[in-house]
Amino acid sequence: MNYFTITLTAIIGGTLTFFLSEQLRQGPVRASALLSLLVGLFFYCFPDVLSLYLTKNIPIVFIGGSFIGMVAPLKKGNYSRILMAGSLFGIIYINKGRFFEGYGGALGTLALIALLSAMGFSAIISRSIKVKKGIIKIKKKVLKQN
Repeated sequence: MNYFTITLTAIIGGTLTFFLSEQLRQGPVRASALLSLLVGLFFYCFPDVLSLYLTKNIPIVFIGGSFIGMVAPLKKGNYSRILMAGSLFGIIYINKGRFFEGYGGALGTLALIALLSAMGFSAIISRSIKVKKGIIKIKKKVLKQN
């Protein structure tokens, strides 16, 4: 259940930041900072609401998810990619082990890895759809000629 909560937190962090930044025109930095502050303050003021593991990790994961939500919509940002990247971020965060421990910028690096992976998956899927449509058009032309 903790893993699901962590992954959901990353998704919510990215989606809310993207929404606040783009729909409410607050800008990516202000949106990320405001939401991260609210989540951090909540768990600082109410540390016993959830388990110790979740109280410690939810603010960190939310901040990392908000990094994903800071992507510009003109630079391949949309809600489906944000959801996919948030899910990947949560999974990577849970399974990172001690590899990134002690490095500065680990959350940003994990967010970048998740976002680039989501963009890559999205590009592969869209290209395969375009290829399938092209094959169907070619088949129709061949059938008309015969």
